[in-house]
Amino acid sequence: MPVRSSQQLRDNVGQLMIMGFDGTAVDQRLRAMLTTLQPGGVILFRRNIETAIQTHALLRDAQRALGVSIFRCVDMEGGTVDRFRDVAGCVPSALDVARTGSELLYRKHGALIGRQLRAMGFNTDFAPCLDLGLEASRKALGSRTISADPEEVVKYAREFLRGLRKERLLGCAKHFPGLGGGAVDSHLGLPEVSRTWKQAWDEDLLPYRALRRDVAFVMVAHVAYPKITKNRGPASLSRGWIEGVLREKIGYRGLVISDDLDMGGVLNGASIENAAVGTLEAGCDMFLVCQKEEHVWRAYEAVLRRCEQHKGFARIVGTKARRVRAFKDRSLEIQARLAPAPSAKAVETMRRNVWEFTEEVRLSALATRERVPR
Repeated sequence: MPVRSSQQLRDNVGQLMIMGFDGTAVDQRLRAMLTTLQPGGVILFRRNIETAIQTHALLRDAQRALGVSIFRCVDMEGGTVDRFRDVAGCVPSALDVARTGSELLYRKHGALIGRQLRAMGFNTDFAPCLDLGLEASRKALGSRTISADPEEVVKYAREFLRGLRKERLLGCAKHFPGLGGGAVDSHLGLPEVSRTWKQAWDEDLLPYRALRRDVAFVMVAHVAYPKITKNRGPASLSRGWIEGVLREKIGYRGLVISDDLDMGGVLNGASIENAAVGTLEAGCDMFLVCQKEEHVWRAYEAVLRRCEQHKGFARIVGTKARRVRAFKDRSLEIQARLAPAPSAKAVETMRRNVWEFTEEVRLSALATRERVPR
């Protein structure tokens, strides 16, 4: 029999959600949504971004509406995943930077992005990708992956993360357990990766093993490994992958978050309600709902309803909420005061820094190619 939910229970449920929304300002509708749901964080996309000053104001007002520390998030990798190309210029892709072979430039890549994001009010970047650059996923992932060699992925990602940390940005390793062997874009459908456990452990999972102490978040993908799991369910709903592999075998102790539940890779096989409940039951600490505000509400209400009906699940949610709050309490990146809004001069400096870095990458890659024997 459902019981009336307490404010504490509602707050716990909201703490586990990072939500996307429509609009470029915190209007009355969005303020009401934020104050009702009390999400653990918000994430912006290009639909929310017009200028650097407007972006800063949007994040500032979202933070004020909630009144507590939140993850202010964006996906910013450079290349094809660049939410600010119209604001501050086009940042080179991970692949472009990796072609230089320069660990200094890998770190500069992270620092450049981190400095840009911090100036606009963010504290969390869902990057870098640890997916292997395999032929199967070339069309789906393109320049987001840097190499088929997991050791090269580790070198790039470790330095990129150091650059982010230098600018007080949290990073996120994605997309666990790896999209490199899948041909389908998980935004559209569920990729299936035909790799054995030994292949996955030695290659796809090696970056997670090597970097397990370097990232605040690991993002779990909507991807199936049927040879390993003997089923075609997504890793994002799999206790075996999240608890069994990521937590127990790899020993990761940071926060685990699902990829966007508003993607075909999970919604083609589950409702948004079942996906939200299922990813928490599988072991995720938090979940993303990024695209449709209706789905944000439905996911929240489904988790709340499950808590009301099942005390065991309510206890799980309470434990996860305490874990998220404890992380925020000890995170210097989250506790750092929001920087002042960037001036027009600061935005021009961002653009110049992007151009200078792009030239440095281009010249370094050219020099690297010239050194390679033909």
